Amino acid sequence: MSFRWLKRYMPRSLYGRAFLILLLPVITLMLVVSVIFIQRHFEGVTNQMTRTASREVRVLLNSGETAEEIAQSGVAATLQVMVEDVAMAELPLQNTRRWYDFTGAFVIREFTQLLPSVKAIELPNEKEVHLYFQNGTDAFRLTFDRRRVSASNPHQLLVNMVVFSGIMTVIAYFYLRNQLRPITRLASASEAFGRGRHVEYRPAGSVEVRAAGHAFLDMRARIERQIEQRTMMLSGVSHDLRTPITRLKLALSMMDEANRAPLERDVKDMERLITEFLDFAQGAQEGEPEPVDPHALVLDVVGGFQREGKDVTLTQSEGEGDVPLRPGGIRRAVENLVGNAVRYGKKAEVSVQITDRALRIRIEDNGPGIPEDRREEALKPFARLVEARNQNLGTGVGLGLSIAMDIARAHGGTLRLGQSKALGGLQADIVIGR
Repeated sequence: MSFRWLKRYMPRSLYGRAFLILLLPVITLMLVVSVIFIQRHFEGVTNQMTRTASREVRVLLNSGETAEEIAQSGVAATLQVMVEDVAMAELPLQNTRRWYDFTGAFVIREFTQLLPSVKAIELPNEKEVHLYFQNGTDAFRLTFDRRRVSASNPHQLLVNMVVFSGIMTVIAYFYLRNQLRPITRLASASEAFGRGRHVEYRPAGSVEVRAAGHAFLDMRARIERQIEQRTMMLSGVSHDLRTPITRLKLALSMMDEANRAPLERDVKDMERLITEFLDFAQGAQEGEPEPVDPHALVLDVVGGFQREGKDVTLTQSEGEGDVPLRPGGIRRAVENLVGNAVRYGKKAEVSVQITDRALRIRIEDNGPGIPEDRREEALKPFARLVEARNQNLGTGVGLGLSIAMDIARAHGGTLRLGQSKALGGLQADIVIGR
């Protein structure tokens, strides 16, 4: 049997689900006890007391025919029953009770079965019971204490059960909250690390939660060591390569200009490749996030390309407010995407949208784009799609999109590739949750 349909009605948070697990047994127990109490106490005890009262009423009725005779017999005083004459017009047409008087229903049912001569039964309050009888053209009423046919204050058990269940539920909630707090702290630390932030975390709570916390700390330390080692390795290699490149520049400066120009272009390409390797090694880990105005940052990047004579425009800017970002990383990601757009296309359009839930920076171009089945491959490091990109336009090593993806992920976001509806080329979206 599948319970998938039930998931949409379940709480999403851990607190909500834990509190539901706590409440369901309590409520179920209260309902079961209430049903048993009503069946056993309300019905059983009330029926037994009503039968006893009906026997006393039959004794009164057998002691005389009229109300006066019954009152004079002395039995009414002994049984503490008040006998009154009533006019025929005052005789009720039906049995009456308060709508919330549950025991009253059992009292009326038993008196009706045990006293066939009764004409009407009234239960006006918790203190009195009225039985109406008719003798020819005369009518009389018997009145006695309600406690003789039903237990007094029968709701006290239910009230006590509800009150103490509520108190114990509140106590259990605070205890449960203390037990769940280490889990939420672990989730917050994990989420912050996924967004590239280092949050101080110390394992606490139960043994299982502590084990998960220590595993998270070990994983975080291992990942940080790997990133640091990768950065140091590529930085060292790049630093070692810059020394022979500097010697090559010095040797080329002594050559004739005709033979020097092609070699200088090769040296510049080597320097650019080394810079790309360093950018990829650094990723988005340098610096700490700080409040940044995305509109101003993107506008500054667009202005830099415009000063170089590139056809880049900021077409849309929606929303306002600062977003916690690493300015250097986001700037590098946007510059890489815009640089790819103007390299493989003639025109690029940039838009920024800020909402309560996310930041989206979109770059579109009118180039050849990337086929849908190759977009995932294009995001991998050192991927060079010959069919999609003209290699005569640049000698990149396929790290531009990978760097942008690494930066977006370090901010807890992602990089999405698609086809531009406005320009027909590639559409790249940097989406970061707030």
